[in-house]
Amino acid sequence: MAFREVSVVQVKELLRRWLGGEGERPVAKAVGVARTTARGYMAAAVELGVDRSGGVEQLSDELIGQVCERVQPHRLDGHGQSWRALLAEEAQITEWVNDGLTVVKIGVLLGRRGVEVPHRTLARFAVERCGAGRRTTTVRVDDPPPGRECQVDFGRLGLVSDGGRRRVCQALIVTACASRHQFVWPTFSQTTEAVIAGLEAAWRYFGGVFPVVIPDSMTAIVTDADNVAPRFNDTFLEYAQSRGFVIDAARVGKPRDKACVSHCTSWVGSDDDYFARFFVPGGRPMALRGMTAGIS
Repeated sequence: MAFREVSVVQVKELLRRWLGGEGERPVAKAVGVARTTARGYMAAAVELGVDRSGGVEQLSDELIGQVCERVQPHRLDGHGQSWRALLAEEAQITEWVNDGLTVVKIGVLLGRRGVEVPHRTLARFAVERCGAGRRTTTVRVDDPPPGRECQVDFGRLGLVSDGGRRRVCQALIVTACASRHQFVWPTFSQTTEAVIAGLEAAWRYFGGVFPVVIPDSMTAIVTDADNVAPRFNDTFLEYAQSRGFVIDAARVGKPRDKACVSHCTSWVGSDDDYFARFFVPGGRPMALRGMTAGIS
């Protein structure tokens, strides 16, 4: 697994969340970096005069550049010291994984052997090189407060005439987690620009921006899908920053992480239930079963 250089946009997102009051652990998880890495950027920002009680207007491009200059190391082999320390223990870690030990327990045992590494680095190493898996236990979670979270996914509507040819039309589906109310945005593409256009229409329809957006691991938003540390598209991350929401991407192959929207994607694209009878090609929005559809 190659070392991931932290982009300038990620650094800005990290500090933006930190200034917003989030703790070190959730910030690191959301941005996709190790806690020690997040801590380093936060410490560098404080050294450069950033006041956590102040606002995000402190995060100028010049300051972000100075923070990156202080923190980002030069790693000729693509990995840090912690990863190299784990390589020496790879056989033992693999044995512990095969014995059914958790990553947390493995970290404790390594500590007893004098090997202290960040948990996130150990988790990546165990998954990438030692065959660690994921538990399938589902933990039931209460719905968030109204207006707090929405889930986003694509569904296939079908073939639509576009000039002289028929093209596959997709639906960007935005579902409010508390009410399950949905907004459907037909589009011929799944690019970052198309997703942003659909979300802009959704914000107008819902009357505001949801503070937390939970997308599928679509390439328009997630450039490097990973259960431990996903890498977000810089353009979409900048859009999230400008609109003031945070991204909490669903894990790869885990539809339960976005169950509210996944439950209805098949219904939206069904010829019997939605597309064949209710699709409106003329551009007029239409309310239907708690949903709104429109095409640009």
